[in-house]
Amino acid sequence: MTMKTPFTDGYDKAYLLETMMGPNAMRIMEEMVDMLPIKPGMRVLDLGCGTGISSILLAQKYDVTVFAADLWIPATENAQRFARLGLDEKIIPLQVDATKAIPFAHDYFDMIVSVDAYQYFGGNETMLAKLLPFVKTGGLIAVAVPGFTGDYTEGHLPEVVKPFWTPDWYFYSCSWWEALWKKEPGIEITQLREMDTCQQAWDDFMECEMAQEMMVPIMEAGAGEYFNIIQLVGRKV
Repeated sequence: MTMKTPFTDGYDKAYLLETMMGPNAMRIMEEMVDMLPIKPGMRVLDLGCGTGISSILLAQKYDVTVFAADLWIPATENAQRFARLGLDEKIIPLQVDATKAIPFAHDYFDMIVSVDAYQYFGGNETMLAKLLPFVKTGGLIAVAVPGFTGDYTEGHLPEVVKPFWTPDWYFYSCSWWEALWKKEPGIEITQLREMDTCQQAWDDFMECEMAQEMMVPIMEAGAGEYFNIIQLVGRKV
């Protein structure tokens, strides 16, 4: 059987290098959503979309309507970016702080997704309960977060990680996220795994100007050996 070339591999590399804010969110989103029951016409919230490359992937490859929400990137900036690609009728840009009131109707989305963002606001016992009302019963919340391959804590980090680590990495293990999500009775975990695209997503980002000062020294020291990207999917029950 011939393997299909990922959509991301054929995308404009220069465009991605200009818009990546971390490990390639388009690549990560593609691997995650390819495993989900997504259909054209669905209504999807992309929470913490950054510059919107994950939202672009959703609209272009899967033909869904995307609500592209981010705290740090102005909605006007993303709107202009989407319009230049002819996606202004497929992607609705919003500036949203997920830690505060969320401006959507209940039972509105078929799916909420988040790539390389959920770790910043979702590593607590309240966020899932806050998001669940906005998803239809049977709908999914799917996140992909960078993390550690083991249950490392601040006092027990790998030696190569110690010089670089700060608490605002918010890196945790698969078992840490599983234990957190199991505390929420309104959701059933359907997928929990380390993603295959981790190395490629980081390698893509290493070519960006943004990564040169921030991430290249960390990777060259070998800390990336302990990094993974965790895919966590739950169904609203």
